[in-house]
Amino acid sequence: MSLAGVSLATRFRVTGVRSGSPLSYRLMEMGLIEGAEVQVVRRAPLGDPLQVRLGDYELSLRTSEAELIDVAAV
Repeated sequence: MSLAGVSLATRFRVTGVRSGSPLSYRLMEMGLIEGAEVQVVRRAPLGDPLQVRLGDYELSLRTSEAELIDVAAV
């Protein structure tokens, strides 16, 4: 399941980032690595972007970026 399709306020663990583009490496540099716990805090009214809590900080990701991140429920 990708991060783009998860429900709000549920904790998930990153199982991988689909590679092949410079964007995937940038996501991993921001801390979205295998084993990291994430939580979708809120979504914009039209669904894009979404705000993600990762550790002690929050990121805003486009839906297209969140689709590159595979997650599983904790």
